[in-house]
Parts: sequence; structure tokens; C-alpha cells
Amino acid sequence: MGSVLPEQFLKRMEELLGEEFPAFLASYDAPRAYGLRVNGLKADIAAFRSGETVPWCETGCYTSEAERPGKHPFYHAGLYYIQEPSAMLPAALLRPEPGDRVLDLCAAPGGKSTQLAALLQGKGMLVTNDLHPDRTKVLAKNIELAGVTNAVVLNESPERLAERFPGFFDKILVDAPCSGEGMFRREPDMVKDWLRHGPAHYARLQRDILRQAAGMLAPGGRLVYSTCTFSPEENEEIILEFLLEHPEFRVVPAPRHGGLAGGRPDWADRREKTRPEAGRTHQAAVDNDQKMDSARVCEGAPDSIAAVTGSVGGTLRVWPHLTRGEGHFAALLERSPAAESGEADQAMPEASSDAGKDRQAPAASAKQRTGRSPRGTSRSWSSPDRSQMELLEAFLRQHVSAVLQDKLLGSPLVQFGDYVYACPEGLPSLDGLKVVRPGLFLGTVKKHRFEPSHALALTLQPDDVYLRVRLPADDPLVIKYLKGETLDADKLQMELEQGAPAKGYCLVCVERFSLGWGKWQNGLFKNEYPAGWRWS
Repeated sequence: MGSVLPEQFLKRMEELLGEEFPAFLASYDAPRAYGLRVNGLKADIAAFRSGETVPWCETGCYTSEAERPGKHPFYHAGLYYIQEPSAMLPAALLRPEPGDRVLDLCAAPGGKSTQLAALLQGKGMLVTNDLHPDRTKVLAKNIELAGVTNAVVLNESPERLAERFPGFFDKILVDAPCSGEGMFRREPDMVKDWLRHGPAHYARLQRDILRQAAGMLAPGGRLVYSTCTFSPEENEEIILEFLLEHPEFRVVPAPRHGGLAGGRPDWADRREKTRPEAGRTHQAAVDNDQKMDSARVCEGAPDSIAAVTGSVGGTLRVWPHLTRGEGHFAALLERSPAAESGEADQAMPEASSDAGKDRQAPAASAKQRTGRSPRGTSRSWSSPDRSQMELLEAFLRQHVSAVLQDKLLGSPLVQFGDYVYACPEGLPSLDGLKVVRPGLFLGTVKKHRFEPSHALALTLQPDDVYLRVRLPADDPLVIKYLKGETLDADKLQMELEQGAPAKGYCLVCVERFSLGWGKWQNGLFKNEYPAGWRWS
């Protein structure tokens, strides 16, 4: 592997690491680490975590490529997420608590969002966002697979979100776009992107994203900034510059588990170097030095500057030659409780959206309104009307427990076209934002009936419904169901709550975990597993 790494990259890493460089380079020829993280929303962590635990993530464990966990039915039930071990660090470091308002600003494909959601345990609110429209489709699918009920999925720029959510979030994760040096072993194609752009290109983006994120954090809140690169100008330099510009923030020293290393204060301010770094022009270096000089004037005395610089040592680095994981950097920052903050609008949602035919919808107010999407198309959105509510209530009465009925009907409900959603409590106005999901997609109103969504099925447990089918994990019928094939009704053992009708929608489960819907009608079973999710 070492032979395909850029010469500029190798030279710089040798300068940075010194006597550690041979071990670092040798790590590229060693097998990379594989991992999965158990979804605490659905599964018992101790029962499903196998193998050695990832030191910095109690729900994560190391696996081998030969295990192929993506080919097990439990994966399709959302019981775990296949994730590179180092990628589990940022959300574990942020560690939101149930009830927190959390933002994952650069979230796709959603691994860190599902980890944050599991820590929230369905309480509070998770706003998960990505700038790229195509990536938000994968993000929304992973949120649904994990059975998350309190997430809003957006497709917006950090600037637009900062305007809407000043001082709103208790916890924010900024897993920033970066040059990807830490992923060269795992994804060699990233070398090509590094050669095209380099660290300086991404550092400019990171500075702006972090500044926007800071404005959305409530006083006393915490923010994790992370990258998957080794480059100091994308890591320590970004953090030092940010701290000098934002004295209301401080680094919270992070514990160093399992070979994690601290950040390098000596890499945070390398003003003495006049040679441009790899991928960094001389003018970019000069521009950065001017910004640092300006920040120092604002900050004050040299001893305070030295203290801020030294605090960068409380950040974390994952080195592939020191632990089992790809390259990563993470900094836990805390905003002073005394910091001033704008008040976020906490009214019921009032939003227009670039919602598309892929069941994308905005949140809505209690009154019916007409909004205009960014494409200029007039769209209507509202709270469900009386006839729609009657169909939803009729479905719930026939199919789900009284406890679940009360929970769903007690949520803020919004409607876009025929689609009905349950929004998180306290969601502020989303008016004018591009909304992929304003909450949990409950289902679709069609003519004189309500059709439940696959997303709803994936949030349920067997006891939540009156009619269910449970299959052992090794039953061939499980794979047939996941492939969307017709199942022989005689081979399915229906479980029916006393007094419930033996027809309608049933929850298909692998053991005690939901996979999706089926439908009983006149003794026949119809497979309702959606085409876009099928086993291939």
C-alpha cells in the first residue's frame, strides 16, 4: 500500500511523526479493522455485541470481513450498523443524554446519527442534515432502518440552519468534510481526491462550518468537531483558530482509551514554517497567519494564548499504528454557560419544502397553508384533516396496542399530500427549509384506507401489534420475505391478540425483532416488504 501513497503525503508524515513514521507506514500493509455497533434502540447490547469491544464505544465491537454481518437477517431488522471502529468515536465523545436537542450537521450516510439516536433513547430531538440531496436519501433510509422515532432529516447548508436555529441545540456533531488521509488504507480512491484538492481546500470549508455550528449551540452545550484526516491544518490548527476567535468555548479534555493519542499543540500553530504544506499554497499559509495574528490581538496576553494552545492537547487522534482503527481526529468543545444566545422559535412546525415524490415532506402548522418550494412549485401542507385522522385512528384501533395508539396520536402530526408524519415535540418552524423527513413517517392515506409505512413497522415490537408472525433467524422463509417473494400462508404461524380480527396488517418479525409488514386477507398472506429495501 505504501507504494501508492502520494510522495508529498509521505514526506510530510515523516516530518510530523519522526521516529514513529516507520511503524505508521507499516500499518498500511496490515489488515484493516472491521466493526459493527449494536443499536441500543432495538437490541440488548450485551447479547448482540460479539468479539472484542471497541475501547471508545461500549456498543461497538470488532468483527472480521469473513463474518459478513450485512448478510444476516438481523442487519435488515436494524439491530446493528456496520461501521469502521474509529468512526464510532465522535458520537461516543459527544454522548447526548435522553431529552437533549441534538444536531448532526454533516450526517450522511447516517452511521453517527443512528449512534446519537440510540443514546437519546427516543427522548428529545435529533436533527440530522446533509448538504447533498442524493446522500440524504441514504441518510433517511438508515434512520428508518434503525427505528428512530424522534429524528428530522434536512437537506440544507450550515448557513441556512444557523439562521433558523440560533442557540437551539444542546449537543452538535460536526463530522466535517475533509481530505480523507485517514481513509487511504480503507478507500484508496480517496488518494485521487487528495491530489485534486488537498488539505487547504477542506480547511476553508471546515472553518466556515464550525463557525456556523457554534452559533447553533446553546450556552453550556457541547460540540464535537471531527475529521478522518491526519492533516494538522484540518485538525489542531482549525481548533486553535476557532478557540482564539471564540473565547466562550473551551476544549474538554477527552479520555484516551485503547491507544488513543492526544492532539498536538505543537502542530496547532506552526508559524515558523515558511514552506507551504502539501496541498497548501504559500498564499493560503500567509492568509492563515494573518487570521491568527488578528485572533491574538482580540484574545489578549501571550500567556493566555499559550494556555489556549496547550489545551489543544486535550483533543484526540486515532493513529493506525497505535490502535485498531483508521485515522481520525476529534475535539470536544464546550460553550460557556454564561455565553449570550439568541432565542430559537419553539412554536409548532410551519414549513415549506423541496419535498419530492420519494415521500419527502415538510413539517406543517395547525392551519392549512400554501408554501413555495425552492424550485418554485406551489405545494400544500397541513395538519391532517378530520377524514384523514379518522382513517389513521381506525387503522391504529384495529392493529396496534392502546399504549401505542395514545403515543402516536399524542405526537404533533403533520401531513404533506397523502403522507402523514409524527414530529418530535418542540420542533421549531422549518418554513423555507428543504425537509426530507419532518419526523417519523407513519403512512399514506389512500382513498378510504390508511396504509402504514415500512418506517413505522421498523419502530415496533411484537407486543405493539395485535397480529404478528415470528420466524426463527435460520428459517428460509425469512430470506424469502426479505426478497419480496410470496410466502405460503400454511407455513406461517399467526399470533393474534384476543378479540382482534384475524385479518389486515401483521408485523413480520425475525424472532422478536420487526422486519416489516405483511397482510392477511381471506386466509392469504401478502408480502408488503418494499421493493427498494429487498435482499439482493
